[in-house]
Amino acid sequence: MDISKYFTKSELVPAVVQEQGSGEILMLAYMNAESLQKTLETGQTWFYSRSRQELWNKGATSGHVQAVVSITPDCDDDALLVRVVQTGPACHTGNKTCFYREGGVYAAAEGMPKGDL
Repeated sequence: MDISKYFTKSELVPAVVQEQGSGEILMLAYMNAESLQKTLETGQTWFYSRSRQELWNKGATSGHVQAVVSITPDCDDDALLVRVVQTGPACHTGNKTCFYREGGVYAAAEGMPKGDL
């Protein structure tokens, strides 16, 4: 499989990680070509840390691994949806998801539809 098409615009591609069973968004991370290749080879998620500038295997330290079910590119091949079976919490804070904060950045005005916010 030629993965180079995902890295024509940038060396990093955003990877939205979603729990297969619940559909819940667990986290957002970034992949480079090497981490995507390792993910494809091992069946577990590997990402590129922008702050440490190195690869990391989700759960290697904590044991909270992500078994990859599928990887789907978006319509422009510049973002990936990674569906996983999550073992333990996905967030380094110990929360199930990295998107656990109440309130958020935006909430619709009173009386307006709020969707899933």
